[in-house]
Amino acid sequence: MTGMTGAPNDASGAPSAPPGATGPTGTPGTPAATDPTGAPDAPAASGTPGGAAAPLHLAVALDGAGWHPAAWREEGARPGELLDAAYWADLVAEAERGLLDFVTIEDALGLQSAAFHLPDDRTDQVRGSIDAVLLAAHLAPLTTHIGLVPTTNVTHTEPFHLAIGIATLDHASKGRAGWRPQISSRASDAAHFGRRTTPQLTEDDVTDSELISQPLRALFAEGAEVVEAARQLWDSWEDDAEIRDAATGRFIDRDKVHPIDFHGSTFSVKGPSITPRTPQGQPLVVSLAHATTPYEFAALSSDVVAITPHDRAGTAAILTQVAEAVERTGRDVGDRPLRTFADLIVFLDDEPGAAARRRARLDEVAGSELASDAEIFTGTPAELADLLLDWRSTGLDGFRLRPGTLPHDLTAITRGLVPELQRRGVFRTEYASSTLRGHLGLARPTSRYAKAG
Repeated sequence: MTGMTGAPNDASGAPSAPPGATGPTGTPGTPAATDPTGAPDAPAASGTPGGAAAPLHLAVALDGAGWHPAAWREEGARPGELLDAAYWADLVAEAERGLLDFVTIEDALGLQSAAFHLPDDRTDQVRGSIDAVLLAAHLAPLTTHIGLVPTTNVTHTEPFHLAIGIATLDHASKGRAGWRPQISSRASDAAHFGRRTTPQLTEDDVTDSELISQPLRALFAEGAEVVEAARQLWDSWEDDAEIRDAATGRFIDRDKVHPIDFHGSTFSVKGPSITPRTPQGQPLVVSLAHATTPYEFAALSSDVVAITPHDRAGTAAILTQVAEAVERTGRDVGDRPLRTFADLIVFLDDEPGAAARRRARLDEVAGSELASDAEIFTGTPAELADLLLDWRSTGLDGFRLRPGTLPHDLTAITRGLVPELQRRGVFRTEYASSTLRGHLGLARPTSRYAKAG
């Protein structure tokens, strides 16, 4: 499945595959020597010996008390503060202290559930959240370099509203905004809006990522249209459309503010945006993908795609599938590079065996073993560094790590893993850019409406 929908939810309400489900790749492929999407290497990170090697990119996915459903009950957790902005400010400040590229913030239109396709009535797991875009806007002036990537639903939310919200975040953060569009995979979400119905997934559907995506294919197509409409709205003001000349009384050049006249299969947007062009021109679009349909969505719409392999061979096989989706959609990766990240849930401790014992204790509290769409890593920061560099050799650009518990596993990433990677010369020792696109070595695009020359 995908970060457009998430895949089957684990017990924390975060995207994950059903217990026992296999990955979407089929048979392992041959490891690729380079990124099969054709994306060019990003500039070398500051502190990389010789300035020759492409940097390893790292992001973290933040969700409640962590990605284990019992994380809120762990010693050091802050369950009473999960809806407090200060709690999130502390987490993102820690991620920035670790020089990470970006954080993603989960969101949904319904309460979290242990089931992917249906709501539940459980009271022993975290339920309730706050709006991810509004939270990111609050965090923007409290941070200086790290990218902020909130999740939003594109099935039941107006494209115009989504576009100006993310554009406003890019202005507020001075060029550090991203966006993780997500379709509504639960039919029950539609009842909050009363405007439409969406497919009800069955128990058989949720046994496999490919089966999940098939009845949702029309929603993915609509989601790609939403992203395209947003991109056109972001371009609808040329960079120099604002004049702001009090002496002549000219605030804007009206010839440089354009209607987009976008017509999708289920909606249309006249435009232009009410928000002038942003520092990045185009905020970064990030998606999570587990199967053929969401790989195609990523190829059409995303700047970064996060995949969920379970070993090195699976990583290479999925990268091949992503490359095939890029070819089918006709994307020119020379003009529009696609960065590839792999997702991992991580439990980290310096003492060998301590993370495994901690995870086992959490599983016992939860009453079942943690299952997820992503591989679950349990070990030391040095052992995780070994795995990341091994998988990276297949052509990955980076990793999005999901801390099993917060704040413990986040600080283990920033104060354990990051220094280990720095010692190996593969991770930055300072930020070399002030924008999210800059962190990932992606150029600022020109507005499609600007006249050449």
